[in-house]
Amino acid sequence: MKDILKTIAVSAVVIACSLSAAGMTSPNGKFSLRKDGGVLQLVSADKGGRTHLLSLFCGKAKPVGKSITRSVSYDMLTGKRKHCSNSYTERRYVLADGDTLSVRLYNDGMAWKKTGVSRIEFRNVAHDWVQEWTDCYENFFPKDREIKEGGRYGYPALVEFDSGSFGLLTESGIAPNEAGVSMHARGGYLFDLVPDGSENGGWQTFIAGSLAEVVESTLVTDNSRESVVADTSWIEPGVAAWVYWAYNHGSNDFNIISRYVDLAASLQLPYVLIDAEWDEMKDGKRVEDAVAYSVSKGVKPLIWYNSSVGWVDGAPGPKFRLNTPESLEKEFAWCEKIGVSGVKIDFFSGDTNLNMRFMAELLEAAARHRLTVNFHGSPLPRGWQRTYPNLITTEAVYGAEWYNNVPTFTGKAAAHNATLPFTRNVIGSMDYTPCAFSDSQHPHITTHAHELALTALFESGIQHLADRPESLLAQPQEVKDYFTALPAAWDETVLLGGYPGEYVALARRKGNKWWIAAINGSDGMLEKMPVDYSRLGLPVPLKGIVFEDAAPGSGNFWRITERTNLPETIDLLPRGGVVIVVEPS
Repeated sequence: MKDILKTIAVSAVVIACSLSAAGMTSPNGKFSLRKDGGVLQLVSADKGGRTHLLSLFCGKAKPVGKSITRSVSYDMLTGKRKHCSNSYTERRYVLADGDTLSVRLYNDGMAWKKTGVSRIEFRNVAHDWVQEWTDCYENFFPKDREIKEGGRYGYPALVEFDSGSFGLLTESGIAPNEAGVSMHARGGYLFDLVPDGSENGGWQTFIAGSLAEVVESTLVTDNSRESVVADTSWIEPGVAAWVYWAYNHGSNDFNIISRYVDLAASLQLPYVLIDAEWDEMKDGKRVEDAVAYSVSKGVKPLIWYNSSVGWVDGAPGPKFRLNTPESLEKEFAWCEKIGVSGVKIDFFSGDTNLNMRFMAELLEAAARHRLTVNFHGSPLPRGWQRTYPNLITTEAVYGAEWYNNVPTFTGKAAAHNATLPFTRNVIGSMDYTPCAFSDSQHPHITTHAHELALTALFESGIQHLADRPESLLAQPQEVKDYFTALPAAWDETVLLGGYPGEYVALARRKGNKWWIAAINGSDGMLEKMPVDYSRLGLPVPLKGIVFEDAAPGSGNFWRITERTNLPETIDLLPRGGVVIVVEPS
């Protein structure tokens, strides 16, 4: 028996050495890159074995010099984790055409950068969650989508391997002179990763491991440029009251805006968003009046702009105010002067370099005038929240706004909501605009506790509450107090359990308090869902409050209880949810 174990140990060493000689190994030894002909193979040591996860087709690739190991350590103002750290091993290869390929093996995945198109293949796939590409990335992530040859699909793409581990493919570290990349299917799980134009793409980035390791990863910002904004003391994440969900044209009405300012003041929310059409304000009022009223109430106003590079004809205004260096500088100086705290810029036209350059220019100009930025109708976040910390959130998600547009969202929202923590929200702040207890143009069938849970389940540097003032103010005092205390940036994030589209339980920490949120993505009852709190390191006794759905037929929406311990299991109604806020006693 000892001889057998010795042989196995020696074999493991030989395999590791041969892989290292042919390619390289991540600093923690979890991933190896080996060369097989014209293919670089990413291999994982998960589950006690070695699993081939991804093939990168590169043709003849000759290593240049030795691999180099580096560490990354930085703090974020927004996002799932305040302090981020990682390590990677990097190696360069010269390709047959003379171009170079740079590969980084991180402790939680891989990133690579090459000229032009990359071709990859996922190996040993059991399930996938992939969205069809749209220029605004507002689409669903259905399980096991039919991937059609010749089809175009968008990042991030989640796959589950036969081993039970997961991988998420996306992009990071994009520069203003580059274009975003999307996936073009060649059949099966073989894809060309193609920049949107003649420019090169950014770093193609693959996060791999358990579901928890994927969800908690900060690899997208780890692999992006450090901050170029010197003074960030003025950047403050927070919760905002938002007019558009209930009143699509409400931002041209001073009285409606005033109601949302009053809501923010009543709940002590730091922000209010004045959305589209403020340049057409009625009854002799101007946006300056709305901004002044907001400032007088101690609420920071944010205002909306049309980017004027995407949807222009038939779209709302203001338009064409940001599209030359001179007009951009003038407009943002005016915003700063009248007391605007940030801008929401909408309607970009996809992943082209036109958009990437323009977005970088907007971020740089906004930083000069101490304005936070929220990109809507836009490409995905690709790590710019680290490079430009004033980029406080990005839409690029099929969110609650869609209750305004089509009836489709009503039946799909619960499963979609239970998929987003494993897909879109992994890669950066997500302006989903959660939490509506009342209805918009099309009804929702998720429960009150499900809606409340979204505010902690979804991470966004500005968390816009979608509901009407009268609906939010009619909730129990405990719910209103919850909104007052809700953070919009987190010190730590821990996945407690779940599976994409079915259910998710997530914990986020700010200071010494934890917000634990769970939702049911299915139409059936989820009973006695086990929750493992061991990774949270919570002391006993605790002081906590639990927000649950009331029993069906009780005539109530809420069951709110104070607790000194955490429930070992959780019951969730169909499309239901629960939120637990807990701190040391």
